[in-house]
Amino acid sequence: MPMVLAGELTPFGHRLLQRVYYEDTDFSGVVYHARYLHFMERGRTDYLRLLGIAQRAMSEAERLTFVVRRMEIDFKKPARMDDVLTIDTKTNEARGARLTLSQTINRGGTVLIEATVDVAVIDGQGRPRRLPVDVAKAFAPR
Repeated sequence: MPMVLAGELTPFGHRLLQRVYYEDTDFSGVVYHARYLHFMERGRTDYLRLLGIAQRAMSEAERLTFVVRRMEIDFKKPARMDDVLTIDTKTNEARGARLTLSQTINRGGTVLIEATVDVAVIDGQGRPRRLPVDVAKAFAPR
């Protein structure tokens, strides 16, 4: 099956392709470090989308929101303008009010970025809330 705009679910989690554009780079043509956060956010968002988790509906109906609580990033090699990047996202753990995800960004099989992301689920007042059962099941490690 061809990859769609939101990427694709894989046996390990989710995969998304992104091209590096001029706007993603600094004056030297290298991807600016903060842009990797954008690429990884797109990967996480599309992972949710393909798992059938509608963030807007969850926020409006249940007043639950996902927020990044902690992120650890290892910048290994730079990406450059016109590179096609692969963003892989997988669930390490989904329990309580927290998800722990691993993300990598690579170019043609060369790992450029490795990250671990802790995501919390909060209610409308910013308090931690347990993952709804169906959401926790959707995120069960593959």
